[in-house]
Amino acid sequence: MSRHDAGKPEQAAREAWLGEQARKPRRRRVVLADSTKSRGKALRTIIELEEQTSVGEKLVRDLIKQQLRSAFGLAFAVLIGMCLLPITFYLFPQIGDLKILGIGIPWLVLGLVPFPVLYGVGWVFRRQAERHERDFVNMVDR
Repeated sequence: MSRHDAGKPEQAAREAWLGEQARKPRRRRVVLADSTKSRGKALRTIIELEEQTSVGEKLVRDLIKQQLRSAFGLAFAVLIGMCLLPITFYLFPQIGDLKILGIGIPWLVLGLVPFPVLYGVGWVFRRQAERHERDFVNMVDR
């Protein structure tokens, strides 16, 4: 024994001291699915997006088209709904004679109703936009 080995127990004594735990093999991670193919595709798609290749530009353009389609669809619905109110009051003037708390129905409908409606439309648009973005990210990660 050299002076460097003076404080160390011998191999047999060390194994006896550690017991069976020292002889057991270490755990290994077992992967049942081969995810390298899908990960490579996702990595390639991310690179195309970052480098703004033609494929990446098309993916982003498609996302923007979806967002615009949602925005214009909801804006059109709001526009039609808001334009129908004055037309309704014009075609049916007896509605204008109705009063609640001394205030005419047309003033209440035109002054108060649009705000909750617009808030609701904004909430719906935000949900659709988040869904489109989530679908885009899921498609890129595949």
